[in-house]
Amino acid sequence: MFESLTDRLQGIFRTLSGQARLTPDNIRDSLRDVRRALLEADVPVQVAKDFVARVEARAVGEDVLKSLTPAQQVVGVVREELLALLGDSRVTLAGSPHLPTVVLLAGLQGSGKTTFAGKLAVWLKARSKRTLLASADIYRPAAIDQLERVAQTAGAGFWRAPLGAAPRDIAAGALEQARVRGFDFLVLDTAGRLHVDDALMAELEELKRTVRAHQVYLVVDGMIGQESVRVGQVFAERIGVDGLVLSKMDGDARGGAALALRQVTGKPILFLGVGEKLDGLEVFSAERLAGRILGMGDVVGLVEKAQQAVSTAGAERLAARMRKSEFTLEDFLEQMRSVRKMGPLEDVMKMLPGMPKQAMEQLGPQKDKVKHYEAILLSMTLKERRLPRILDGSRRQRIAAGSGTSVPEVNRLLKDFEQAKVMMKALKQGPRGLAALRARMR
Repeated sequence: MFESLTDRLQGIFRTLSGQARLTPDNIRDSLRDVRRALLEADVPVQVAKDFVARVEARAVGEDVLKSLTPAQQVVGVVREELLALLGDSRVTLAGSPHLPTVVLLAGLQGSGKTTFAGKLAVWLKARSKRTLLASADIYRPAAIDQLERVAQTAGAGFWRAPLGAAPRDIAAGALEQARVRGFDFLVLDTAGRLHVDDALMAELEELKRTVRAHQVYLVVDGMIGQESVRVGQVFAERIGVDGLVLSKMDGDARGGAALALRQVTGKPILFLGVGEKLDGLEVFSAERLAGRILGMGDVVGLVEKAQQAVSTAGAERLAARMRKSEFTLEDFLEQMRSVRKMGPLEDVMKMLPGMPKQAMEQLGPQKDKVKHYEAILLSMTLKERRLPRILDGSRRQRIAAGSGTSVPEVNRLLKDFEQAKVMMKALKQGPRGLAALRARMR
């Protein structure tokens, strides 16, 4: 997401930092490169032009030019303007005081509405809310069956209308079912429609009136480029939307059109859909996204991923074992699985501030190493994982054969495990232990 834009901006800021002295001229030269980077990332021309003009008006001011760290000041100005572009006030899903809260999903065909319906149900379930899913899409073959499978996977309720029911009747029936069965939310999936199709747009207007939707969300495919801006404009004007959902945001290295959607539609971005799994939904945060775009990382997002991957009970159990110096290969396996749950290693690394690109490029072998280590650990017996000292030569040969690896790889895992134990012992001893560890590593 925004990978090419991030790379270009970081290069521009490095050039600025290398200037002996910043002047209005070299700031303007750098901002021309910023505009070019925005255009290459699919940000619409007028939005890119206005953005750079606002940054320039502030960056050539006395406060920046006379600063002790003018290049950093310019980065700060760009960040603040990005926040303004994305919407720096956080907006969340608004529930209705009268249950159920009705969320109507709209968008083009293939934009990811059905998958988002399941992701939203999972997100609401984590907040102790019961959700009923229903589909008013009678045009796409198997659309209703697809949503039913999504509902089952998400652990949400599902309602299927009688065969041959019209979209309006489906919507009315779903609302009645949600009321009778006491659901907190009704998420109504609709047929994908082109914004130039008057008949289908009129149908969507009728569905909105029928269920008296509290929230209308426009789901926009983050990979369709500047067309997403035109789609957003028409849906906002014709139907009236309350919020935007950007789907497939992990699949486009540019994604710049998404930066313009809020400004063009005047509506807030609420969620980002990443990945195909139903837990791949992020609450939109302008501050965190701006940090990622500028290469500043996303520590808050990293913490949230860690909290989702590691249970409180599991973390407390591991801490207790560390205090007693009882860390075993069984714990090592549990930690590796927790890291895997956080998602692709490169996505986790991108959230760390200042992560150099060279380090990211070296992740390929590390990903294979994690897979091999997990296979090796699973080839051990429970006793071997709990008592690593019994792993003699014959056991190591058997483990290597069983995991499809080699004895040197088994030995390497055991060496890394011993280093992890040393590090944990140092952490347990506090500053004195860390100082001893640093001295040992020199």
